[in-house]
Amino acid sequence: MKVGQVGLGPWGKNLARNFDELADLIWLCDKRADRREELRPRLPNARLTESFDDLLADAGLEAVVIATDVPTHYALAKQALEAGKHVFVEKPPAMRGAEIDELVTLADERDLALMPGHLLLYHPGVQKLKELIEEGELGDVLCIYGNRQNLGVVRSHENALWSLGVHDLSVILYLLDEEPEEAVALGRAFLQKGVEDVVFCYLRFPSGKIAHMHLSWLDPHKMRKMTVVGREKMAVFDDMELDRKVTVYDKSPEEPEVGSTYGEWRTRTGDIFSPKIPNDEPLRLECAAFLRLVAGEGDRRKVAEDGARVVRALEMLTASLDGD
Repeated sequence: MKVGQVGLGPWGKNLARNFDELADLIWLCDKRADRREELRPRLPNARLTESFDDLLADAGLEAVVIATDVPTHYALAKQALEAGKHVFVEKPPAMRGAEIDELVTLADERDLALMPGHLLLYHPGVQKLKELIEEGELGDVLCIYGNRQNLGVVRSHENALWSLGVHDLSVILYLLDEEPEEAVALGRAFLQKGVEDVVFCYLRFPSGKIAHMHLSWLDPHKMRKMTVVGREKMAVFDDMELDRKVTVYDKSPEEPEVGSTYGEWRTRTGDIFSPKIPNDEPLRLECAAFLRLVAGEGDRRKVAEDGARVVRALEMLTASLDGD
């Protein structure tokens, strides 16, 4: 499969490495000559260019990988889809709900793959959480909360919601398979005016489930954790753990027994166990999933629409954060 990539920054290099090993990476595009030249020795067979139009004009190019700055994602993805190319676009694929809806419709009309780069959805640990939920291992899911905090890296062009929150938001929506009907965000810009470095988010879903996200660049601990609370059991995905990525707790509150004297709720505590999680590289799994989607495997519309739900939820949270 012939693939071209635009955007060769730090994350773009990782994408290029994987697509070069999984497909035929024939084009590398970036406006910065130093980035292009840096990859020349490692990818000698790829043609280098500063013009995205060169990729779109190549009739033999089947798919385009977009790893540029977030504000450019929508325009580049639209150009590629209009040129008949399948598109992998880094997260988020657009900054407004109307933009992503347009991309989803365009891809659907032209029978093209449009896959947002939500890396964590392909993490074996997150896949295990999804499996536990779908198999009913946890019972009815009541709530999910995520912690994504660390001290730095402080960004000047995007706040903690757009930089950190998009990761956890994509996982929450994937696990619950619902779109929130209410999304509230509160935050403060302590270091740079207009760029919130601490954000708290609340989501409520039509089923009654709720979710919470704590996002911060100002925290003494680096945390990458997602907790799922079920009626029967609870599970934690902790990406900072080397071995125990997922831990399942056989714990839950129990209603008072009929006729009990005090009518008090009790807590049931059972086993704690950590299922074995494969250590496959999530990025490699994500890139392979895109290539399968291009090849006709999987539900292209579902993948694109899942990405659209994330953008729409981000838009709701941003409006709340801005006080609109």
